Amino acid sequence: MPEVYMNQFLFVDLSSRTSASVPVPDWLKLDFVGGKGFGAKLLYDLCPANADPLGPDNPLMFMTGPLTSTSAPSMRACVVTKSPATNLFLDSYFGGRFGPEIKYAGYDGIIIMGQATEPVYLWVTDKKVEFRSADKIWGQDAIESNHAIKADLNQFQARVVTIGQAGEKQGKLSMITCEYNRQAGRGGAGAVMGSKNLKGIAVKGHAVVRVSDPDKFKEACATAFQEIKESPACAELTEFGTSSAVAYSEDMGTLPNRNYLDQTFVGADKIGEKAQQQHLFLGKAACFGCPIRCSQMGAVRTGKHAHFITDTVEYETAAMLGANLDISDVRALARLNRMCDEYGLDTISIGSVVAFAFEAIEKGVLEPPPDVDLTFGSIAGAQYLIKEIALQDSPLGKLLALGVRGASREIGMESTDYAIQVKGLELPGFAPRGSPGMGLAYMTADRGACHQRGFMVGYELGGEPFNGEPVDPDALEGKAEMLRQLQDYLAGTDALVKCDFGAMGVTPETYGQLYTAATGQEAGSDFFSSLGERIWNQTRLFNLREGMTYEDEQLPNRLLKEVVPTGPQKGKVLSKPDMDFLRDDYYRVRGWDDKGRPLPQTTEGLGLTSENKFKLPSTKK
Repeated sequence: MPEVYMNQFLFVDLSSRTSASVPVPDWLKLDFVGGKGFGAKLLYDLCPANADPLGPDNPLMFMTGPLTSTSAPSMRACVVTKSPATNLFLDSYFGGRFGPEIKYAGYDGIIIMGQATEPVYLWVTDKKVEFRSADKIWGQDAIESNHAIKADLNQFQARVVTIGQAGEKQGKLSMITCEYNRQAGRGGAGAVMGSKNLKGIAVKGHAVVRVSDPDKFKEACATAFQEIKESPACAELTEFGTSSAVAYSEDMGTLPNRNYLDQTFVGADKIGEKAQQQHLFLGKAACFGCPIRCSQMGAVRTGKHAHFITDTVEYETAAMLGANLDISDVRALARLNRMCDEYGLDTISIGSVVAFAFEAIEKGVLEPPPDVDLTFGSIAGAQYLIKEIALQDSPLGKLLALGVRGASREIGMESTDYAIQVKGLELPGFAPRGSPGMGLAYMTADRGACHQRGFMVGYELGGEPFNGEPVDPDALEGKAEMLRQLQDYLAGTDALVKCDFGAMGVTPETYGQLYTAATGQEAGSDFFSSLGERIWNQTRLFNLREGMTYEDEQLPNRLLKEVVPTGPQKGKVLSKPDMDFLRDDYYRVRGWDDKGRPLPQTTEGLGLTSENKFKLPSTKK
């Protein structure tokens, strides 16, 4: 294949302080393409069965796609590892410029194994790796340590990923900060990095990335840029970022409030796009090669929470740290978001864990510390818990750093009734009662509850047609097949690695033209769906090997037993018989048995029984 692939992975063994370039085999590029595909196959091959996610045998991988670092619009990179929060497959995506820099340094991805004996950071340049001491920056937050690494290297144009104190403490809600305001947030990848005593990675390279057919690639890029330009959804993201989704979700009746007790929030208009535009926004910024420019850079300029620079308070953050906690002060919300960025905490999971704690205290299950208001609506209470969870300096902080599932298991006393998680991952900010397909998406997503593995709520409640036809939100028939199609296409295009926002404009045909012109490999009309089906089944095989069963694919009790009290979805509940029907039907259309295990003919048809296995060189001295 042409040089759109660099044809090398960088392998780093922290235990032996060695590194090596490892060839990327042709079969891996053909069968799995890049990004999520590479990560799915490599994690299955490299991570021993039942490995401790926080042990030296768990790979931590930064993967690019074939279009990363090219002029194709809105491309990203991803982190893949075994999640300490779920003990399952984890892929987490990030924008910015770190992903492209990996390819400029000459690699298609970075694979990190082992465990350093003392804090280190990596300095990766063109085919050269240095292990540098991180003793002086261990304990710094994620943003401070980014600057400190660049200053230590005197390389302010280097691209850097770091963890904050939450990752150092190996908290299951910790994330990896991939340059400012860009994070690999979900599933606790920051804890994996912390467990390896790895504070950061700095990359700078000068390699040239070439495509197979420059003229056709230029033409396909022009088409993609035009599609984004003509997309109303992309235009709205340019204007407001994701903050306008607050009103969208409130109108649908899917905005979580008070730990998902309700699905509307009286203060929604105070945390959405108009409030953010008035109190926060000052200018726009973009990730590498992206015309959308969804970042709305600004500052909190007045009030008790001033003064600091902020990006958009993304929808998920506004939903989970705002509406879900009953907080409607947009400046305070920006401060909570900034705290999470500094400590290195996933705002979705933090919003869920803090809400869980507030409710447990309300019910008398947890004892609050003296003189701290830990009730819904308390900004000070949210600040207090964010700090405690990040630093784990108290028993309460250590408990909540386990995540909702872990904390609920420790507490017991029927706390599972309001523990809002699936497979150990906290639900994001689209509440699904009234949208059974969205409930099914949360149940079956490969990394646990995730809205980016089939956004069914947009079709069921948002009025978006599917294959040109309106969707009945209450119908059950056909929803499993619909979700399968969405999941397969998304997994396939996540191998590129595309941004979900760019995909709101760029068509499947154009993605195919970009891939073909870049690699020289033909992408037919069903290419990404077929690729995605292979990847989805590969992650399924990993999760089953690690102990997941069909019984884990259940929604939280609150969503199955308690009706929505107000708003557009008032009176709605997702009944267990309905969700069991959907799950069974989903297994059927997937070609899995009644326990959710891929049938032999399914894996054989997808080429997942081949003897191809990716291996790393031995670093034993």
